[in-house]
Amino acid sequence: MKRITRIGVKGLLAAVLFSSTVLAAEKKPLFLKEGVWRGVFTVNEANVPFNFELKGKDPEHVVFTLINGHRRDDFKVKRIADDSLFVKMNTYDAALFAKIESDGRITGEYRSLVPNFRGNALPFVAEAGKKYRFIEPGKDVKPAYDLSGKWELQIYSKEPTPNRIGLLKQEGNKLTGVIMSVVGDSRELEGTVQGDQFELSGFTGPSPIYIKGKINGDQSFSGELSLGIYNNVKFDGNKNAEAELPDPYKLTYLKEGYNKLDFTLPDLNGQQVSLSDAKYKGKVVIVEIIGTWCPNCTDQTAFLAPWFKKNKTRGVEAIAIGFEQKDDLEYARYTLGKLKDKYGIEYDILFGGIADKKVASEKLPALNRMMAFPTTIIIDRKGEVRQIHTGYTGEVTGQYFKSYVEKWNKDLDALIDEPAPQDVASIH
Repeated sequence: MKRITRIGVKGLLAAVLFSSTVLAAEKKPLFLKEGVWRGVFTVNEANVPFNFELKGKDPEHVVFTLINGHRRDDFKVKRIADDSLFVKMNTYDAALFAKIESDGRITGEYRSLVPNFRGNALPFVAEAGKKYRFIEPGKDVKPAYDLSGKWELQIYSKEPTPNRIGLLKQEGNKLTGVIMSVVGDSRELEGTVQGDQFELSGFTGPSPIYIKGKINGDQSFSGELSLGIYNNVKFDGNKNAEAELPDPYKLTYLKEGYNKLDFTLPDLNGQQVSLSDAKYKGKVVIVEIIGTWCPNCTDQTAFLAPWFKKNKTRGVEAIAIGFEQKDDLEYARYTLGKLKDKYGIEYDILFGGIADKKVASEKLPALNRMMAFPTTIIIDRKGEVRQIHTGYTGEVTGQYFKSYVEKWNKDLDALIDEPAPQDVASIH
């Protein structure tokens, strides 16, 4: 009887092992369909759409590309389970956590990865093959007005807020554009005009942006701009071809009695670095105050890194001072190291502390105030500050960007051509 029982148990175990092996063999990792997808975030009670493309049939080499008008941002996809994926937002310490459903859809959340940061996750769902943004094909309503042009936006908020400028382009129902402020730009936004209503959204890695508005009878408009969950402001817009933002070269300046900048901060290896170090003596020095969490900062880095690589032998140095979402050098070594690797940075990167304008102002006491990340400070061969630029506006701003680049090259060429002080020239 005991022998029969043992045989029965062995047979049962063998059957279980065999069936498990068969099931494991049959259970293949779910994979995503190649092509364009439409995702929708739920932000408060609003649906904020975004589009992306997936390329690569090999699960280990998939590229996830966010689409915003003409802009494309690529990210790597990592499988964390048979039905789950992880998309790190490159240098931004956030990611999409996605589950592949049995019907082929993706569901998931956008989450911050900052240690001990109590951020709010944004849920989303995405479907393959849907290329539209807001309105399904065939359901458009004739626009009441063409919004193409420059718009002056009056912002209403608890804190005094400078006006912003909207540069919009409309083709039929499709609306694209960018919102410019004294600290930078929104990156390219994409949306639609339906009757007297319009919507725009943008998602490039940082928190999604959503704008909703109504065109008034006098062809002005009113609306609300949302960045993430808590940053929401109302605005009125009036078309104004002459509208301009405050001069970015006059917003941040040295306090009375100062003509130089001074700081001593650790690099990513913990070594203290100062502008008084021999490395910078007699050279033109570009000091860039940034944060890896800041999209305008990464856009500025994408401009500065190749420029420096091309010009570094001309007697110019650059320093990036990063203020990060955690006041910890080890954490900054990770985030700023990612930035260095992605953009091939060949200049020094220092850690300034927590991402806070008040803290940045304390670390750089010669400045009247730290108004924006990024802020660019240009120092001549004598060690004197010659220019400070607040914020950064990228290629999507068109002529604004072209004018910035032209002035940048003209001013840097002139400073580089200046002779170094005699005592420094003899050393070099």
